[in-house]
Order: sequence, then structure tokens, then C-alpha cells
Amino acid sequence: MEATVPDLWMPGAERLPIGDVAPTDGGPAKAIAHITWDRNASRAKPQDLVPYANLRSYFAENASGRAVAPHLLWDPFTGQTAQFFPANSRSLSLKDGPGGTRTNRAGSVVIQVEALFFPWCRVKGKVYESLVNTPCEGWDKLCDWAASWGVADSWPMGRPTGFTGKRDEKIWSTRGGWFAHAHVPENDHTDPGSWPGFPADPKPPAGSSGTKQYETFPGTAWFIKGRRSPVVARMHDRLVAVGCDRYKSGTNKDTIGSGDVASYEAFQRKLGFTGSAATWPPGPASWSKLKVPKAPKG
Repeated sequence: MEATVPDLWMPGAERLPIGDVAPTDGGPAKAIAHITWDRNASRAKPQDLVPYANLRSYFAENASGRAVAPHLLWDPFTGQTAQFFPANSRSLSLKDGPGGTRTNRAGSVVIQVEALFFPWCRVKGKVYESLVNTPCEGWDKLCDWAASWGVADSWPMGRPTGFTGKRDEKIWSTRGGWFAHAHVPENDHTDPGSWPGFPADPKPPAGSSGTKQYETFPGTAWFIKGRRSPVVARMHDRLVAVGCDRYKSGTNKDTIGSGDVASYEAFQRKLGFTGSAATWPPGPASWSKLKVPKAPKG
């Protein structure tokens, strides 16, 4: 069976090619999360969101805008999306200093997304402090399109939860997945501040408060072959659920064995880990992504 070729242009997005295409450098597939942050507002002084049409025209038609254009402009309030570069081209939203990593090209793809948002923006009379508080319309389609290009559903430097920078050259150069603008070397921006969860993340059960509890990371020394625990059985079930079943048997699933090692390493590779970072034993970053549920009470 022939492999499916991903779309250069995101299905459903408005195509506004601005030219100036150039290849990427190869390596782990990345996506970069930005916000437009085109007005400075505050809790005391919120401001109306800049119209989507303004930013669309800025990136598509204005020389200054084209010089810093992303792949995608995304309106999380309506789901409208405009695309300015094909997926296999670099875009221009990141600073790229002389020498060092070529930030806009550092992956097989480096898909850059500008969410139309700034903190304390006002839309139809309602004020939004964080991007995650918006409807996030169209995020599932955008995420699926990035995944079709090999971008893993993971945040190698952590999903952004505030406007602080966190940059690590080694992680940037060796890992794929989603990065905040605040994570990119040679850049000083601290956006996006927050970003929606991945569509495939486990959802709280219907009628719950959304506070489902997961097993905390027990430490690398805990993961020794032969350990028997109900946590191991629930880890087994989660690895199967996320498509990383490398088990040869379903017996003794509460005991760590070779199937757990192979399955967990497959999960780490799925997240974008490579080399020694993708080998057993589990680490805290991948464990938090697996979301092994705690035993039900009662």
C-alpha cells in the first residue's frame, strides 16, 4: 500500500502564497506556537481583539508583514485560518542570528502558527486572559495537519503555562514536537503563554469535574524488570490505548517485562524522543504524557 502524501496546504485554510519559499534543513519535525500580541492590554484595561482581516492582510500584502510571516494565521475564536507558505518551506516568524541553528529551518518541517490573540483581549464583550480560555475553534484540524507532517503531539520543553522563556539548545536540536516561541534559541519572545491541549489527550469522563488524577512519576529506579504492581497493569493498558502495543502476551500484565520495555520505548519514539532519550527506563516527561490513571477510589 502506498503511503499517504500529506497536504502541502492545510485543508480548509485559505491559501495566500506569498512566494519566497526555501527548503528546511531536515531533522525532527517541529511546530512553533506564537500569538500575534498586537496590542498591550491588562486586566484593568482590556482592549478589543484586532480584526482577523487586518492580520491576514498584514502577512499577505504588507512588505513588513511578509518579512515575518508564519505558515498559518489562526483565529481561535472562529477557526478561520490563512496559510502563507507550504508546509515543506521554511517561514519567517523566528529571529535567526548569524551562525548557530537556522531557527526557521531546523527540522524536516518547522510549521509556525500565529494565533490571533493577546492577553486581556475583548471579543463580543467578553475578556480573555489566556489563549486556552478562548473557544480554540479549529485547533483539532490544525493539530491533525501538523501531525500528518510528523509533528509529534508533545512539548519537549513543556506545554507553555506562562510568559517565561525556557531555552535548551540540545533539546531543540534533537527533539521534535511542539515548541513555544519562548523555547526557540536566538529568540527573546516569551509567547504564547498558553496553548490548548492535544485533541488525542484523554478527556475527563462525562459529568466529572475535570480533575481526573494520574499516577505521579515514581522515579527511574522504580522501573525494574520483575516489579509487580497495579500501576504496571494500568501503564500496560495506556500503552495499548495510545497505539504502542508491543506486547506478545496479555498475561502477567501487572509485572514489568520485556513487552513493557518495547512498548514504552515505542511510545517515547512516538513523542519524538531519539537516541538514548528514547530508551528504557521511562522519564518524567514521557510519563506525564502517558497519563496513567490512578486506581479508582472505593
